[in-house]
Amino acid sequence: FPDLLSPQKYYPPDFDPAKIPKLKLPKDRQYVVRLMAPFNMRCKTCGEYIYKGRKFNARKETVQKESYLGLPIFRFYIKCPRCLAEITFKTDPENTDYTMEHGATRNFQAEKLLEEEEKRMQKEREEEELNNPMKVLENRTKDSKLEMEVLENLQELKELNQHQANVDFEAMLKQHKELEEEQRRKEQE
Repeated sequence: FPDLLSPQKYYPPDFDPAKIPKLKLPKDRQYVVRLMAPFNMRCKTCGEYIYKGRKFNARKETVQKESYLGLPIFRFYIKCPRCLAEITFKTDPENTDYTMEHGATRNFQAEKLLEEEEKRMQKEREEEELNNPMKVLENRTKDSKLEMEVLENLQELKELNQHQANVDFEAMLKQHKELEEEQRRKEQE
């Protein structure tokens, strides 16, 4: 009974699987994939804004002669929803991001610039400390002062929270009701 449900295939006695011709697919073959825009961008042709997360049917191909630590880099081709101009971007595994190639400009990203600035400042500080032992001492004292200030602020906030926690709201409501009743009595008199 289970044999009837499974698909049956007949292989003739002279069948040789080695004689089946192999498909020779090109290495730069393109696939159609459904993807979301990885960042905000603006079309160079018509000025249309394309927001992060907008869905597109894209053509995907592996970039030839480019890889990062053995990881393949992919290129995606999308069309602008307004003017149908072609926009391309690539994966950037080094920065775990995407890079814009052509057809649009990537919109300003404050977070990325801030991270780069922080890295640059950290690098400058390390280089400065290597050359100047007094600078190391200065930076340590600054860091310890900053840490002390943060701890003091935290202590103040904790004390404030404890003070607010000690407030008896029931007693306050009772007192308010009593005052209202007194005012009513006075009005009646």
